[in-house]
Amino acid sequence: MRIDILTLFPDMFEGVFGDSILKRAVNKQLVELHTHDIRAYTTDKHHKADDYPFGGEAGMVMMVEPIARCIEQLQSERTYDGIYLMAPDGAVFNQRKANELSMLNNIILLCGHYKGVDERVRELFVTEDISIGDYVLSGGEIAAMAITDAVVRVIPGVIGDSTSALSDSFQDGLLSAPVYTRPADFRGHRVPDVLLSGNEKLINEWKLEQQLIRTRERRPDLLQDPQ
Repeated sequence: MRIDILTLFPDMFEGVFGDSILKRAVNKQLVELHTHDIRAYTTDKHHKADDYPFGGEAGMVMMVEPIARCIEQLQSERTYDGIYLMAPDGAVFNQRKANELSMLNNIILLCGHYKGVDERVRELFVTEDISIGDYVLSGGEIAAMAITDAVVRVIPGVIGDSTSALSDSFQDGLLSAPVYTRPADFRGHRVPDVLLSGNEKLINEWKLEQQLIRTRERRPDLLQDPQ
């Protein structure tokens, strides 16, 4: 899989992409991660990629021309399965979407900034707008990092234990059950006996029960999800 990220601030991604699971995925050649500086595609001598909005609102808007040039350059080199704009008014990202995107070959993540992107970018290029929550960030870079991590970690072979990602929260629409490790007794707080029993059937039943309890208490909205 290849993920191209279009941003005004490519240096923000160096630490995130150069460590942990994402770095291992790249080293295993399971994913390619590329960042592209939108400013490099402007014809302005000062590399300006934003301008004042028509209509007199405060703030700045990312210009359509440099974004179009960047996208069209990438599209001339390969076919993309989707172009996704990081935007607060997009559909809220979830595990289902992460799984869906992980099955694609080539995608573009476009990081909005300032007041957002010229609407013609959406009209001409964007497949879908994606948000990571009902709040506003300074730009789409942090959202793109979160989405990239969520997508890459479920690609087969990225995580050493192939069953680990499948047992994460939200994979089955529920939160994860509590987890424990050594010691079995810490200051009088013991690991539930069932987890020490070795009885796989009882352990699985306990985990499902705990998932339901935790989801009902913390995220009851997940139990009401019609999807």
